[in-house]
Parts: sequence; C-alpha cells; structure tokens
Amino acid sequence: MFNDSIQYQNGALSVDAVRAADIAAACGTPVYIYSQRRALANLGRVRQAFAGMNAHIHYSAKANASLAILRALVAAGAGVDAVSGGEIHRALLAGARPETIVFAGVGKTPAELRYALEHNVGWFNVENPDEIRLLDQLAAETGRPARVALRLNPDIAASTHPHIATGHGGAKFGLPADMVRDVLAHQTDYPHLRFEGIHIHIGSQLHDTQATRGAVEAALNLIAPYPAIQTVNIGGGLPAAYTPDETMPSPEDFAAALKPLLAGYTVLLEPGRSIIADAGILVVTALYRKQQAGQTFLITDGSMAELIRPALYDAYHEIVPLLQPAEGAARCPVDVVGPVCETADVLGRSRLLPDIRPGDLLAVLTAGAYGWVMASNYNQRPRPPEVVVSGDGQTWQITRRRETWDDLARLEESGYHPPA
Repeated sequence: MFNDSIQYQNGALSVDAVRAADIAAACGTPVYIYSQRRALANLGRVRQAFAGMNAHIHYSAKANASLAILRALVAAGAGVDAVSGGEIHRALLAGARPETIVFAGVGKTPAELRYALEHNVGWFNVENPDEIRLLDQLAAETGRPARVALRLNPDIAASTHPHIATGHGGAKFGLPADMVRDVLAHQTDYPHLRFEGIHIHIGSQLHDTQATRGAVEAALNLIAPYPAIQTVNIGGGLPAAYTPDETMPSPEDFAAALKPLLAGYTVLLEPGRSIIADAGILVVTALYRKQQAGQTFLITDGSMAELIRPALYDAYHEIVPLLQPAEGAARCPVDVVGPVCETADVLGRSRLLPDIRPGDLLAVLTAGAYGWVMASNYNQRPRPPEVVVSGDGQTWQITRRRETWDDLARLEESGYHPPA
C-alpha cells in the first residue's frame, strides 16, 4: 500500500520521485514497477530488528527473482534462499557468494542437487529421508561434502491462508519430529553430510508470532542433545499489510518473541514478501466499463496471467487510480477484471473507485511479491515488462522488456511435421 516510496505526489501516484504514469506512457501497460529504495529499506528494517544476534538474512528469491532486485539486495549484504536450481543460477548471476545461498525445497532433483554441490552452495535444507541418502551419494561422487539443516515439520497450524501454511502435519513440507530424531541418531550413516542446522518454516504471511515461537521451541528441544547443531534457520513468513486497516506483526515483534530463545545460536532468516511486496505496483489501463446483472465491471488490460494471487488465493490488493481523486469525489463499487477467458480473472471485487473511464490508469498495490514471478502466458499473453526505480529515487530503467508474440513461439521447433 502507500508508504514512503509509493504515494501520491502533487496529485499523481509516484514511485519515489518518478510518476508512475510517465513510466506507463513510455513502456505501455500492464507494467510492474519496483522501488529499489523501498526494498533496501525493508531489508534494513529486518536486519535492524534482529541486531544483537548472530543473524544472517537470506532473501527468498521465489518472492521476486528480478535480477535487478537480487543484485541490489546481494550488494547490500543479503544472502539468497533458493528453492530450485534456476534460482541458484540467478543468485549466482546476481553476484551472491555460493556460501551465502541456502537451497530449500521439498522436491529437489538429482540434477539440481549436483549443480548445487558443484557450485559450493552453503546450505541444503533437507526434507526427506530419500533426499538425505541421495545427497550423501552425490556428495561422495562430487567430492563436495554438504552442510545440512533438517527441516522440521512441527505440526503447528499457522495463522495464514491454507495454501501458504506449510508447518501443519498435513502439509507436504519437512520431516516429523520422530524422523528428525532418527536421522540425527544415525548421522554416521551419511559420512559425506555435515548435520549442522535445524530449519523451520511454518508458512507465509504469518498473522502472529506465537506459532513461530512454538515451532522454534520444538526445534530447539529436538537439537538439544546435539551440541554440534548451532544454527537455527527460522525461515520466512514475515508479513506485509495488504489493506489500509490491516495490523500485522512487525519484524520487531518477531525478533522480540524469538531473541530470548535463540541466544547463542547462529540464526538464518529467509524473508521475501516483507522485503519486496510493498515495493512494487502493477499498473494497468481501463479498457471498457459495462453494467451487467446489477454489477459494474471495469475491464482492464491486466489479468490473472500477470497477477494470479487474487484468482489463486482470493488475495486482496488495493487498487487505486494513478490520478489522485478529488477530496469527497463520489465512488461506486466496481469489479476490476481482466480480459482472460476465466470467470476467476478478477483483480478486485466491489472496489469503491471514482468514475474510471476507458484509457484511465490504475495501480494494483503491494504487488512486488509473487506477482511477475508467478506470471504466465495463458491466453498467449506476453508477460509484462519490469521497471526498477533506482536507489536515488530519481531515475528508472526497464530491467526486463515486454515479451512479444514472437517470443511466445521462439522455443518451439519451426516447421515441425508429425511423423508419418
């Protein structure tokens, strides 16, 4: 939502000192715009909250894997949390040192594990006994011992959307406590692995600190008999506010809840959403307005192909006009929808907006996380450009161009003929 970087200035929605409408005029819509200054400020806030601890921040690349964003955060001292070989590759391209990369994920392939070992990735968050055996075998073959953190599934239900809760017993993630105990009791069975950490991540967009505190307590109880395990990875989950009246726990709240438990340990954090969500917006253009069945539909050129969160999670994003409405301007409820051929293609339902007409520009706020990175080419829609407003707040650049129709066919074999 609105913050020090995303706000109205002289009646125009701006990203730092740059008018969003000027970027849209140059790049077209839909277009993602990110504030590098805001992302760095968010990183600094998390770092300051956990100051006084031996804490290391590994930005979760799955939230937004833009190379420009990754490079800025890495240059500011962040490591990277990667959940695929592709994210490891991007982290390395962004300048991350291999030892600052954490490789997580419930379904790492043999090729990905080998790639991570050959590039000396710092940590492997392991979630499966079969994965442990495979990793040990690959570590032997490559001659690269692996440093491992076992991911505990503490069977704790996080206060968040069910689709992004990962720490309850019915989730696919992590190892139950008895399995963690068994692995730790048989560490010598895996001579090429160094079991040095415990990892928890109970979900994204956490609404309170107590579930995380409970998960950390469970993890500490498990590793208490093993003094060689001195690293606790508490995962991510730090939330971002998506509505003006939403009160969410701050990084300081999480730090206050966890610091007393973690004194003396090395602590890893994997924030993503809390770093980049409110640093980004998606700008779209109104195409048509129509009345139907007692509803008003505002059809835009932005869709679930560009931002799937509302369709996937029924997620809420504030939607505002790029021109600041006059004080007291009349507003009426409209459904802001896209052109994709799905009833689920809705960016926002019953939004109170002023009289928006075809050609007017709107911004979908808090769209920096899980926006472009989850975009698709459904309906053969080219994915939009990404623009970053630099840390000086004055200049901007296109960091990813808009795809073209030719791009959509580029990886297909031309002139393919089926066998006779």
